[in-house]
Amino acid sequence: MQTSDSSFSTHDGLNKALELLASPHRGAVDLPFTLPESGLGEMRALEMLSGHVLDKAAQLGSPSSLAHMDPPTPWITWAMALWNASRNQNMLHEATSPFATQAEALVLAWLAPLFGMRGGHFCAGSTIANLTGLWAARDVAGVSTVVTSQAAHLSIEKACRLLRLELVKVSVDRWGRLDREQLPSLDNACLVLTAGTTATGGVDPLDLVGAAKWTHVDAAWAGSLRLSRTHSARLDGIQAADSVAVSAHKWLFQPKDSALVMFRNLDAANAAISFGGGYLASPNVGVQGSRSAAAIPLLATLLAWGREGVAQRLDRLMQMADSLADEIEKCDRLELWGRPQTAINVFRPVGSSTVAFVQALPPGMLSTCVLDGQTWARSVAANPSVDMDGVVEKILAASREDA
Repeated sequence: MQTSDSSFSTHDGLNKALELLASPHRGAVDLPFTLPESGLGEMRALEMLSGHVLDKAAQLGSPSSLAHMDPPTPWITWAMALWNASRNQNMLHEATSPFATQAEALVLAWLAPLFGMRGGHFCAGSTIANLTGLWAARDVAGVSTVVTSQAAHLSIEKACRLLRLELVKVSVDRWGRLDREQLPSLDNACLVLTAGTTATGGVDPLDLVGAAKWTHVDAAWAGSLRLSRTHSARLDGIQAADSVAVSAHKWLFQPKDSALVMFRNLDAANAAISFGGGYLASPNVGVQGSRSAAAIPLLATLLAWGREGVAQRLDRLMQMADSLADEIEKCDRLELWGRPQTAINVFRPVGSSTVAFVQALPPGMLSTCVLDGQTWARSVAANPSVDMDGVVEKILAASREDA
């Protein structure tokens, strides 16, 4: 006897979800402390959760949001995320992801050449992308040591711990970049260079690519600048790397979790990081088994915006960061750590508490970072909708009150 469960079919509740998303007055209600014996129904669950999921979230698209490397997402990615959830494709099997597999291959064919890479795959964030790149370095090139800067992302240290690779951290120069004068021997080493450090946005000297048995570039933050003809040259040299990691959920404005790991010698890398199984029609490549169709929202974004649309937004964010730096430099109550390299500004009030200064500003406007034991304020131009004039006005006003 055939039955139909309305919870798994198209429902008017989807319209209700859109209505709640657009509503400015939702209000949060108390949630039960114990698992309900009887369900409340989807419509009631929507109403109860809307005030929590939507209203209590960090407002990454706020006109004052500059604190983090997490951008707002374009609405077309919301539609694709909904479609993806409705089909629940599994990238482990092409049979359960026929178009999603094609979509991933297409996006990689568009983007990988910008980095000099032959291809790769999507994964859930650059922590996994970096782990995958170092895994390939170990098993393809036979490296036993990883050399990187003290400003490298913590995922590099995690990967070395998991892969049992020795980690050597090199000091940074005045601008937060790997200090080439302090490099040890790179014999039997993987050199990890960062394109856009977390704290300051620094780009390591990419002319060092090729100096080790394997070079991996962690371009989680700044890699997207390769789509900008204005700023692409800041990453020149990356095209000779052996592997590259880019976070699409940063400067490609995608929902979490979306990142790419790419390889110059794709066949050798895939052979080293693939596993088969009796139930698999083809080998499973990379760290993850089951994974989502994260390429589809990015495919939709690239179709909608084109390279020029992405580049325009990145160029505008770079210009916004420069304009903020200009205003900070002109203010004798503020000290600029250095000119922004990849749209990140680091600065602090002169002679007063940085933490108090940041806390006096609207939530999400600034964050803090610690450099050489000192606390600095930090802004990240990741939000194309930011009101930079309003941000500058509030920062300057806070500096006057703090003085």
